[in-house]
This record gives sequence, C-alpha cells and structure tokens, in this order.
Amino acid sequence: MKNNQFAIRPTDFKDQLTELKEIKFLDRDNESETDTIKLWKSFLSKSFLEAQTSSVLEEKLQTYMATSDMNLDEYLDSATNVTVEAFYNVALQLLKFNPDVDFSFDNPLAAMKKIQLFVADHQAAIFSTDELKSAWYWLLATHNKIGQTFVDSLATKGYFTQFYGKVTKPLLFNGKTLPVFDPHQLIREVVYVESPQDSDHDGKRDLLKAEILRPRETEQGLKVPVLYTASPYNQGTNDETGEKLTHNVNVPLAHKQPNNLKYSDIEYHDSETPLPRPRTINGQTKQAEETFSRESSYTLNDYFLARGFAVIYMAGIGTKDSDGLRTTGDSEETTSTVSIIKWLTGQVPAFTNRTDNIQIKAWWTNQKVAMTGRSYLGTMATAAATTGVTGLKTVISEAAISNWYDYYRDGGLVIAPGGFPGEDADVLAEETFSRRLQPGDFNKVKDDWNEQIKSIYQGEDRNTGDYNTFWDARNYHKDFKNITADVFMVHGLNDWNVKPRNVERLWNGIKHNGVTQKIILHQGQHIYINAFRSIDYNDIINLWLTHELLGIENQAKEIIPNVIIQDNTKPENWTAYKDWSSDENKQIKYNLSADKLVTETTPTLTKSFADKLADDTFALYRDHNDAWEHDLIASDDKLSKNHLTFKTDILDKDLIIDGKTKINLSVSSNEDIGLLSFQLIDYGTAKRLNVSPSILGKNNLAETYDWREDNLREFTSGPATPFKMITKGHLNLQNRENNYKVDELKPNVFYNINVELQPTFYKLLQGHQLGLIVYATDFGMTVRGNQNIKYTVQLDNSSLLVPVHLN
Repeated sequence: MKNNQFAIRPTDFKDQLTELKEIKFLDRDNESETDTIKLWKSFLSKSFLEAQTSSVLEEKLQTYMATSDMNLDEYLDSATNVTVEAFYNVALQLLKFNPDVDFSFDNPLAAMKKIQLFVADHQAAIFSTDELKSAWYWLLATHNKIGQTFVDSLATKGYFTQFYGKVTKPLLFNGKTLPVFDPHQLIREVVYVESPQDSDHDGKRDLLKAEILRPRETEQGLKVPVLYTASPYNQGTNDETGEKLTHNVNVPLAHKQPNNLKYSDIEYHDSETPLPRPRTINGQTKQAEETFSRESSYTLNDYFLARGFAVIYMAGIGTKDSDGLRTTGDSEETTSTVSIIKWLTGQVPAFTNRTDNIQIKAWWTNQKVAMTGRSYLGTMATAAATTGVTGLKTVISEAAISNWYDYYRDGGLVIAPGGFPGEDADVLAEETFSRRLQPGDFNKVKDDWNEQIKSIYQGEDRNTGDYNTFWDARNYHKDFKNITADVFMVHGLNDWNVKPRNVERLWNGIKHNGVTQKIILHQGQHIYINAFRSIDYNDIINLWLTHELLGIENQAKEIIPNVIIQDNTKPENWTAYKDWSSDENKQIKYNLSADKLVTETTPTLTKSFADKLADDTFALYRDHNDAWEHDLIASDDKLSKNHLTFKTDILDKDLIIDGKTKINLSVSSNEDIGLLSFQLIDYGTAKRLNVSPSILGKNNLAETYDWREDNLREFTSGPATPFKMITKGHLNLQNRENNYKVDELKPNVFYNINVELQPTFYKLLQGHQLGLIVYATDFGMTVRGNQNIKYTVQLDNSSLLVPVHLN
C-alpha cells in the first residue's frame, strides 16, 4: 500500500514531551530513564493493553521480530541499545505491515520510505533517549495498514478508557482530539425547535424534532461544540410512494416556444408573508422529556462523539415528528436547517415536547457549530452557509448540490441524476415526506400535501427543462457572497449523481469571500471517503475541527493542502495542489477533422449522424444503460450511424486535464428540435480503478474502544480496459444563449453553440488518446424519444478547448 498523510502536525521536541506526558506514555517511572532499552520496553508495555501480567507481555513480545533472527523479547533482554533498524522493524509490525510482503527485516527504512511512513530524525544507527522519545511520538501519529494512526489503534484496544470520567476538557495529540470521553455514557435527548416559518400554513410556527447526543461531562459544566447533520432521510423515507411518482423518460423531445426572457423576468424573490407569533413560553427546564435508542448516524460523527463533540441530527420540515411540508431545496428548507443553529446560539427557542411549551436551552454548548454530511445532507450544509448564520464556523460539504438545476437539469434539458432516470424534485419531496409514516399526523395534512406535490411538479417543469423561478429559488450560487464560514468540500470526480459542476462552482464562487476553503477530489462516485485506507481523512477533519470549533492554534489551515486529488492512474496515490479548475490554466485547442482532434487548421468538411435506432436496439439500450454506454464508446456497429467520434494522435507524454473542457460547434438539425450530448474519453488499454471501492475489511475499523465500526475500503485496480469516460455534457439546441432564454431552431440552419462539460481533473497517460464523442440521446440521463432527427456538424468551424495542468 501507499500511505498518504496530510494531517501530521510539525511538533517541536518540547511539545512532543508534553503531549507524551499528557497521554501517559511518559510518567514518573520512565521520563528520566537513560537506558533506551528500558525506555522502549516501557512504551511497548503500555501498548500491549491485553497483557495483564509480565508473563503475558513476554509472550506477546515474542511474537514480534526485532531483527531477521531475533524476536523482540530476546532483543530487549540482550541488546544494550535500540537501533534505528530494530525500532522500525517493530514499528512496521505494530502498524500491521507484514514482513516479506510489505517490508524486509534487513532494510525497514526502505519500506518506510516506499509506503510513505514518517521516520524520526536520528544522527546515527542507534537512537539516543531523546531520539527514541521523538520516534515513539511520531510512531503514534503514523497511519497503519488499516487506515488508523497507531494512537487511534491503541484507542480501539482501550488505551484511553483510563481517562474516562477524569477529563474536564478535550485531550489533544499532534493537534487533534483524542477519544477520552466514554461514548457509552452519552446523553441522548430530543428537543423541538421552533423554526421562524409556517411551511404547512396552519397558523403556527413549525416545530422541528432534533436528536442530540452529547458527552456526559456536559452535565458537570463542560461546554462542547456541535457537529450538526441535517438529513431529510433521518426519520425514514417513502420509497414506494416515491417510486409511483417517478417520471417516464421514454418520451420525445418537444419543440419549445421561443421567448425573450431576461433573468429579471424569472428571478426568485422571497415572499413577505407575515409569520405567526412565537409560542408563549410556559416555563423553562434543563431536563429533556424524550430520548431515543439509536440515531441514523454518520460514522464520521460517531468518531467525534468520544472526542468531546456533541452531535445533532435533524430531518427538517415535513418529516416524522416535525411540522411543515417538504419543498426540496428552497428557502423554506434552508430556514428549517438554520433554525437548529439559531437554537444552539440562543436566537430561537426549543421545547421539551410539542404541546406544553416548556422551553429548553442549549446550555451545554460552546455555540460553535460545524455541519457535516453527504449528498442532500451536504447540500443543506451549503445552503445554511449561504445565510451567514451566526455560530456556523465551518461546513464539511460532501458530494453536495450547490444549484438544484445543475442536479436535475443541464443546458435546457431534463437530465437525470446518474442512476435515477425519472427522478425529480417532486419525487424527492415525496420520498422524504416522512410525516406519511405516521398516519394520524399525515391525515391532518393530506390535502395540503397533495397540493404541495402538484405545485412542485408544475414548478419543476419537465416539459421544457428550462431554468425558471422554481429553480432560481433553489440556486445557492446567488448567495455565495454571504458565506462567512470556512468551507471544506469533498467530491467524487466520477459522481454522476451530484455532478462535479456543483462543487466546482462553489470552489470558484467563494474565492473572494475571505474564508478558508479546502477541497478533496476523489475518484469515486457518490460515496463517503472517511473509511479509506490510503488517506488520513478522519485525521484531516479532526485537525480541521479542532481548530474551527475548539479554537486551538494547531496550524490546520496551513498544514492541510488547499486541494488534494486522488490519482486516477494508480491506486492509493493522493497529491496536493494549490488550486483546481483555475481560469488561468493553459488551454489546448483541438480542431475537428474527419475523425481526429488536431491542432492545425482543418479543411471545410461536414459530417452527420442520426439519433433514431432500430426498435430492438432502442429497447435493448432503454433497459440496459450500461450496454449503451459501452457500445457508444467502443463504436459498436449498432451505433455506427448515431454518433461522431474524434481522437487525438497517440500522446507522446502525459496530459492532465484540469477544469472545464469547452466545445464550440457549428451544428444543424433537420427538425425544429434538437439535443446534443458529449463525452470526453480516455482511449488506451490500462488497468484502471474499479468503479466502486473494495471492502478490505468488514467492520474492522473501530471508532474507539468498543464503539461502532465501519468497513475499511479502498479503490483497487480492475482488469485492463480499453477506454474510460472522463466527463460529459448536454445542451438543448434551443437554449443556445442560456438556460432560460429559448431561441427558435430552424431546420437545416447551422448555429454556433458553446457547451461547457462537467469539470474534472484527469491524467491521460503517454501512449493513450484523448477522444470526443458527439451524439444526441443519452440513455442514462436525457429523455429517450428515439426520434428521426439528423444532425450535421461543420467541422472546420468546430473546436475543443481542453484546460491543462502544468507541473
């Protein structure tokens, strides 16, 4: 494997000693020890927590090798000094690496370098006592083979249980919090926050259920920060009723009536409907009346529950045990999301139940909040950040939507999130309307809900796919200027659910806000990466939140790179960069010739393709999108007349695409309708990362001692394949200017179009070819009308602009 650690904090020797004392590896018995063998043995004895007697410890030590011919117990009995070689032989074993597989006893330092593990400074082949202490410090901070620091692996064995009930503040090591709070003693309570809105129009402000987990020590006065996850799925979903609403995508593309709309014509403005008065408070208490047994948790949050953080889950308006109606991403949902933060900072009240109006305050918090979560959850974090709400210090937005139009639409077309043809805003609203799960409650709002679904359906406008007031109400870009919280983004470069445009526009949209922003781009699809082996994601976030929420000056903003990107050409390789998708990146202009992408001028030439398929072929691809995807890129005979493919010459050096590829095309349709789709392709046989990460260990990644586990995962290489899609894009030819203005499309008239593909960061290897496919129906995303439309491209007036990263 290859270890990538971005969160190791440079720490001077004086501070190393202080931290080793605080976590009790140095104590009265060994801090003045001058014999390195005795000192090392004391460190080891504290690490073998399962050994309750000296005899058992000796047995454990005998299972490790210090040299190629001497076990650790023998070495400690016979050696007079700790050699660097012996230390790292043992260190590699403590880090779960295997001799003869991962390293050689004859040269452990070579393995440390290859795996990218931290080696302490030393002046000779033998450690001094100070060097040994430092080496042990850095070993504790180093990742092992299953993706945990050695100190975290000791935590899973119970090392930090000795601190349970004895700490009055978080304990730090290498700038990060440690699991010194007993997660089995967490206080679990429910409160009902009064949100300043009435989304179900019943004349009362909406009450929203929040589930809280906080350390027992808060009862003794400890003030803790909060990790807040706004998850519309938290209280259950309506998969069956959502499925019934799913739309038919096997419909023809329709002609749209031209318009002369300006943005001001469709701009959304918040309504000024008067709010109902707040509830009359009938008393106050510090004691909640309701609890819960198990939340729908996120393992990253679980990780921090033992480290002195509280966690809150809230599903929002229109969910089980809460008031209101679902709206899918508009300002009503943002208001409900932000209301929890406002309660935590004392701006709105919460109650112990839904009827008595007994107020309960968040007296146990330090009023510093971070939002976490992926997909819809991360989307709500982004939405909350755009309000500039007080108390929100940072958001960790993973695979988050920044504009709902970019999720369900593209270029004036209805575009499905990858893997979910026919889903739309109304379907998602129904799926998350968990008030339906309580028939008694649902009966009160049934008629209102039916009208709400009709309203969402009308607003989303599947007939045109245009940007309108409905979508403008769900576009957070407009409010990027209000973001004052630091933003940590995580996104998959192969995420065709929440497509990369969503994160790229956030990344570039807040560069002048004066906030700190970080981004990690991985090679996955719509996934979490907090249980990956090759990157220290939990440590990165630990360093980040320790600074953001606890106010510790641990240099998190300087240590964590601005951009971390996973390599697409080989496993377990992550690289730090200064920026991503910069407008200052150099571009290579490729012109389109008969079947090539070339840099020289091309002669006048047109090429055509049709969209209509034979009925049996259409039926095959309609039911098997994966077969269509393969056959399109492979130029299968069944699709030979249905696309145009252009390729560069074989590359004589690696090419890194960094940002938004743009296509300029002169094109005509033989009808008054038309859609175009584009894919950028890496042609060249190579072993590529599998589409989904592999499970390396089932439930073997514990959060701390006897506390919730996760599956260890990693991207591994699959068998060699001849090609891979890099990115794609779409356009309705009637939306040539923008997504809300509709132009006429006259048959057989050439129009110039400009299309921006989804942003990416992708390395093409020497010997490969860059390819462009121009086609119409995208069986995985667009409507599928199988219409008899012919498209013609003027190649000499068409080009491809590829942004490149220069090393």
